[in-house]
Amino acid sequence: MPRITLPDGSARHFDTPVSGSELAASIGAGLAKAAVAMRVDGHDRDLSAPLTEDARVEIITRDSEAGLELLRHDAAHVMAEAVKELYPETQVTIGPAIENGFYYDFARDEPFTPEDLEAIEARMHEIVDRDETIVREEWDREAAVAFFRDQGEAYKAEIIASIPSDEPVSLYRQGEFIDLCRGPHLPSTGRLGHAFKLTKLAGAYWRGDAANEMLQRVYGTAWANEKQLKAYLTQIEEAERRDHRKLGRQMDLFHFQDDAVGSVFWHPRGWALFQGLIDYMRRRQQEADYVEINTPDIMDRSLWETSGHWQSYGHHMYVTETADERVWALKPMNCPGHVAVFRHGLKSYRDLPFRTAEFGKVHRYEPSGALHGLLRVRHFTQDDAHIFCTEDQLTEEAIEVCRLVLSIYRDFGFEDVRIKFADRPESRIGEDAIWDQAENALKAAIESTGLEYTYNPGEGAFYGPKLEFVLRDAIGRDWQCGTLQ
Repeated sequence: MPRITLPDGSARHFDTPVSGSELAASIGAGLAKAAVAMRVDGHDRDLSAPLTEDARVEIITRDSEAGLELLRHDAAHVMAEAVKELYPETQVTIGPAIENGFYYDFARDEPFTPEDLEAIEARMHEIVDRDETIVREEWDREAAVAFFRDQGEAYKAEIIASIPSDEPVSLYRQGEFIDLCRGPHLPSTGRLGHAFKLTKLAGAYWRGDAANEMLQRVYGTAWANEKQLKAYLTQIEEAERRDHRKLGRQMDLFHFQDDAVGSVFWHPRGWALFQGLIDYMRRRQQEADYVEINTPDIMDRSLWETSGHWQSYGHHMYVTETADERVWALKPMNCPGHVAVFRHGLKSYRDLPFRTAEFGKVHRYEPSGALHGLLRVRHFTQDDAHIFCTEDQLTEEAIEVCRLVLSIYRDFGFEDVRIKFADRPESRIGEDAIWDQAENALKAAIESTGLEYTYNPGEGAFYGPKLEFVLRDAIGRDWQCGTLQ
């Protein structure tokens, strides 16, 4: 019979198989009340799942990070159920948890209105009050496809048909609503609670492809309790009051218009501020022994193929072909230009480290839905630098970059800086030995700062690992800014 080892190393023995709910209850009534799921040997499972063998088990509570993500995922399912009850002709597609909330994409001919969102949210509260039991079921693939097609849910049928044949097809039933999901989920809709709110509407292409149908995305936020929800909504109100796009108009700094989507029209006052920032950065870089260069905005396709950008980043590049049948690309990054400058002429080891800096204008095609004021654009000036050095100099140079970056942030009042370390992605260039050396150098650099960092496995660039510097603003929002890679 199962021997269950808990996170503190203690063990509990049971004469018969036991569910996660029963395990939590055996530990304490408070834990049983807060439990939303369990982690069995590293895998998240429903509380109703039976524990039949020896295992290491952690009870996931609603106020934990994993528990909060599960609450938000369930909120998306409850929203989908509410939409189907109110607007039966609507097709449901996908509805994941995201940072601070959730969304669900719907296919519906008639646009949702703010009044519809109020009705959907009210019905969600009703579904929570019903406390519908949530049950996991495994279905035969063909039966599941046929079921959703019969329901008029073509998108769900398409998703199921694309699931690898060796993976089970799991559906979750709550009341009369059935949805495709790998889980886990709460034991019942009542466990979600009422600390949620629908926030906005947006458009989204099916599977993120602009060639596909446009869907309607409904966003919401969900929290473990009403206090957290209220704090978040207050933060959102503050963010709207401080919205830089609104301030830019009010202070006559800049504007955007459809003739140049994702590009900034700087007004005299805004451009003066911009130039002030450039002057400051130029001074700091000169003090750190960087030499400023400038490279072309448009370069031949062959250069981008050599650098690997064409293969890995080509879908984000603006490309044109001239009358002589040559293909050119506006640079999305400055890297190949800096390498070209370094390679020009003879270089000696005595020239190293050779530190180049450029305020280069770059162009990147970002989907229109991803654009956000000055923070996510298609054309911008990148304060960029490259360091050419020996292997022996690598770690010390990385340390100095960290010191410089953190010093600059302090000058602008950013003391709360979070650092993320991202290592090699699955799709990459270069030999593993070189990746090992680069990753070790970055780790040494960040550890020299004495700051804590988090680990983002597989999130490095295709050409190297990176450190991401994340700044927290005056109202607690995080923004990923500089990188060292």
